[in-house]
Amino acid sequence: MSLFNLDVYDEFRTSIVLIEDDMGVVMDISDRVVVLDYGKKIGDGTPEEVRSNEEVISAYLGTSH
Repeated sequence: MSLFNLDVYDEFRTSIVLIEDDMGVVMDISDRVVVLDYGKKIGDGTPEEVRSNEEVISAYLGTSH
């Protein structure tokens, strides 16, 4: 077991549910992301898919001007 291996599923055949509002951390370590906004699911997919989701951008990442 490596202390630096973040792929928990491959090593232990288990998944982890992470509840975190730091989107940078979430995007860096996740294979799949589900985003909730006030209890409503607004995004679900790979970090890349969620990062480009307009509802997620508006709720968590801010909008570009």
